[in-house]
Parts: sequence; C-alpha cells; structure tokens
Amino acid sequence: MTSIRGILPVSFSDADASGSEAGSRLRYACTLTANAARGAAAPTPTANAALPFRRGGFASLAAALDYAAGGETGLNFFDARGRLTGRLAYADLRGQALRFARRLLGAGVRRGERLVIVADTWPGFCVAFFGAQYAGVLPVPVSVPVGVGAKQTYLAQLRRQIIAAGAVGILAPDELAAFAASAADGTSARLAGGMAAFEALPEAPIDGSPLGAGEGCYVQYSSGSTRLPMGIDIRQDQLMANIDGSLASQELNERDAGVSWLPLYHDMGLIGFVLAPMCGQRSVDLMPPREFARRPLQWLSLISRRRATITYSPGFGYELAARRAQSGMPTDIDLSCLQLAGIGADMIRPAVLHRFAETFKACGFDPRAFMASYGLAEVCVGLSFGKRFAGFRTDNRANREFVLCGRALPGHDVEIRDSAGRPLDGPAIGRLFVRGRSVMPGYVGQAEESARVLGGGWLDTGDLGYWRDGELVITGRAKDLIIVNGRNIWPQDIEWAVEALPGQRRGDACAFSIESPEGEEVVVMVQGVAGDEAERDRQLGSIRQAVKESAGVDCRIELIPRSIGLPLTSSGKLSRSRARAMLLAGDYAVPSPST
Repeated sequence: MTSIRGILPVSFSDADASGSEAGSRLRYACTLTANAARGAAAPTPTANAALPFRRGGFASLAAALDYAAGGETGLNFFDARGRLTGRLAYADLRGQALRFARRLLGAGVRRGERLVIVADTWPGFCVAFFGAQYAGVLPVPVSVPVGVGAKQTYLAQLRRQIIAAGAVGILAPDELAAFAASAADGTSARLAGGMAAFEALPEAPIDGSPLGAGEGCYVQYSSGSTRLPMGIDIRQDQLMANIDGSLASQELNERDAGVSWLPLYHDMGLIGFVLAPMCGQRSVDLMPPREFARRPLQWLSLISRRRATITYSPGFGYELAARRAQSGMPTDIDLSCLQLAGIGADMIRPAVLHRFAETFKACGFDPRAFMASYGLAEVCVGLSFGKRFAGFRTDNRANREFVLCGRALPGHDVEIRDSAGRPLDGPAIGRLFVRGRSVMPGYVGQAEESARVLGGGWLDTGDLGYWRDGELVITGRAKDLIIVNGRNIWPQDIEWAVEALPGQRRGDACAFSIESPEGEEVVVMVQGVAGDEAERDRQLGSIRQAVKESAGVDCRIELIPRSIGLPLTSSGKLSRSRARAMLLAGDYAVPSPST
C-alpha cells in the first residue's frame, strides 16, 4: 500500500490534533502550501472566515445550502493516490445547482417529478442532487455497477428503478452515460445521458421554487432492494429533524471536518457526509468506494494529512484497513486528529475495533474516538448514537459480546416487543419498533408494504435487540435468526467462526436455515475452499468443528467458488435471504463434497 505522495508531511502537536482552532488553521495552511507547490487547486478550508457556525436548524436542504454558500467551506474529491480531483465550495455548488435547476425547468420538467442520478462520487452528482432541490424535482440516487461483467444485470436494475420511480430522466457520469441511455429506452425517462447532455438543455429565464418544509426531498432505495425496488419517501421535515438530532448527538462544532469513502447512494454516505455536513457548514473530503477498496490505507492517510476529525465506516472498512496494514504500514500516518470514528451499518464486531485500535495505536489513534450507532434508511439514517470521544461499551450474554449503540435521538419513541407485540424492558430480546420525527411516511408506490411496516404508526424495523442501561443493543435481523429445537442461533456467530479459520477471510461464509423432512436444517455456505481432495476434506472437518463449537449444531456445508460468490446488497451487506433463495433455486448447482 502506498501512501499519498506530493503532499508535504507535517508534524502536528497534541493541541493541533485535538481539533483546536489553531489546528484547523494549520490543516488548511498546510494543504494550501502543498497544493500551491504542485500547481493544484486548493481544497476548501475547515473553517469559514466570517460566516457564523450553525449546527443545523434549517427548514429544508435548499435553505441550508443558501446559508452555507455564504462561507468558504465545501466538498473536496480525491482519488486513490490522494490527489485532489475536484472541489465544490458550497457557494460554487449553489451557483451550479441553480443553473442545473433552470435547465430542468427549461426542459419542461414539472414540480414533483423525479430524476434518477447515478450516485458515483463525483461533483456532478452533488450539482444534480441540489439542482433538483432548487427546481422542485425529487432526485433518486442509485448505485453504480459492482463487479466486472455485470452489464446486463446493472442495466436491468437501472431500468427497474427508473420504472419504479416513474422518473422523467436519468443522469450518469460520462463513463456510464451509455448505460443510462440504454436503461431509459422505452421508459418514462425522456432525458438520459451524462452531464454534457443536461448542460445542453435550454435554461429557463427564471429560477424555480425550491422544495421546502412539508414537501418531499428525495427517494432513497433501501440497500436490499436491487431485485425488487423499494424506494423510501424521504421528506424535508423528517430529514432535517434527523440531521439536527444527529449533529447534536455527534456534538458537531466549527472545528470539525470529515473524510469519507462511503458510497453516496447509501444513506450513511449521502446524509452523513454530504447533506448533514452542509447543514453544519463543514468541509468534507470524499474518495470513491472503489478507490478505498483498492487502497484502504489511503482513507487513513487522507485523514492524517487533512487533519480530519470525523470519519465513519461499517466494520469491514476498519477490518480491511487493519489487515492491509499488516503488509506494510505507511510511516506518515498520524490519526491523533480523529475525534469521532463512527461505526455502524452492519453488525458491530468488538474484535474488529480492538484490532484496528491496536494496529494504529502507534499512529496516534485513540480508541475513545469510536462511536457506535444504529440506524436505517426508513428513519433517514441514524436512530441512536453513543457519546462523542467516549469509546464503545459492550455487554456479554450467552457467550456473545454485543456493542451498545447509544440512546435514541430526542423526539423518537423506541419499543422492543415480544412475539405477541408486548413491550419488553431490560435484557429481554425482542423486535424493535420506532416512531418519531424521522420516520418515513412510507415506500413510494408500495401502499401494502408501507401499511405492513408502519402498522399503528410504529415502524417495524425488522431488527432484534434489547435495552442495556438505557442504550440500544442490536443483536441481528429477525428474518436471519436461526431457530433449532426452540433455541435461537445468530448466523453471525457461525459465519465469524468459519471466517476465523486459516485460509478463510471476512465475507467467505453465509449461514441460514431451511426446512427439511427432519425439521429445521442449518446450512453454511463457504467460498474460497481450495486444494486437493484431502485438503478439502480437512477444511470441511474444520468448518464442521467450528460450527459445532460456536453454535452447538450440526450443519450442511455448501462450497461455492469465489467466481460465483455470495450475494450482497447494494451497500455491501451479506444477503442471507437471497443466498437461501439462490440455493433453493439451484443457482449454486455445483458439486459439493458434503453430499
């Protein structure tokens, strides 16, 4: 792994690293000096020169951008080598967004219509997203292609999303413009292509009326919805309430700045590192997820050199960075600046966080920066947060260590219920329901499903958890829970035990249950098992033993090649339900040594 080159290494004092005003000025000055030396544009500064800091409190995204545009902060875009590829001060973003809005109006796009935007990490996405806000049009961020050779699958997915949204147009980066045009053919999307196609549209002579309080904001596709699109109706009021609560929980201040590699089509990437920071007038440095996957240590190097105070990642991001560091630690990484290293979006594994903290201890990382959280797109993004710079706490039960995910945001009621729908207190595990200011009104065009998950005004999250000292503890998804002879088994326990075996790695295992003539049967799918027959038999024995020791059950083992792989959601989470469906449908019809 190579670190950023071309930016001068600088030594920071403890006072600078803690996020002081002097540290913020030094961060900006060092960046300016380095970029000036190589003739590059300067990224946006951490602090505004005169604009007073506001921690949210806006009625709409357009109102928040109008205010942020009065300062110098904004968004910066970096590549895998740490080079600045684009900058959007909020003032520039507002100006470009207003021009984009006039072009939508000039093309006859009406208020309330929808525009699909391929949410790659590029300035054009942000311009189009906010341009839609100013035009009174609802943006619909969608994912970029994942994997090689998946053109037809991606085209089909785009087409389903265009149709489900009833979109009048689709915008994509230039390299995906042909995909957008092909997917739009024969649909309601009469505008399709790259930014150049939209810039060629005639501008209306007047500005439109931005989306405001009480109106819609955008459509967010849930991470598991690539096969059956489920667009979440994100409203201005719910979004701004969630952002205000999140910024308060994170204790955002005028010295904070962020770095993120999270995808912008995911709620944590879009809200957490574009929309919310803008509502706090904070600068954020963004790198594309694919660049992070190639060079995960560049994420940390960017934090170090830009003296960022806030970042966020699912557990696999911290795990990947720690694992990559084993093969070579860059000498110039200083993480003493980090005040908030958020963790969420999937089951939190304490061992992963301990390993990251130990690996980067010599780089100044303080484990108190870890902040555990819980959320879901149906409440915009975040529902509960730990305390800033207080580290994470765990609770042990049934030989399992769970992470406490903090207290629910003000203005939200959370109930954990038993199978009969009765509220539970204390350590009893049940299904999590929530109501409050951030909860969605429903799914777009899915009245029946909306009524199901919002029965009685409470959102059924589909997650299981319990209370510990007033904090939420999440134990898993209800639909993934394995029940054998009346005993609950968490699939993660089985998967983590298998992935800890020699030759296996994170993401190699998937556990679920299926009905068999003898009752509930535990199935463990494992990818990457290699070697001759004797070696495979040895590995199979190790897998069976690991499952027996971790869960106390026998299992059926299905080996699959990495070339087929286990199904993931658009946000990179393992989809056990799809794996089960694919197995039963014969999609994994390869000879198995277990039969």
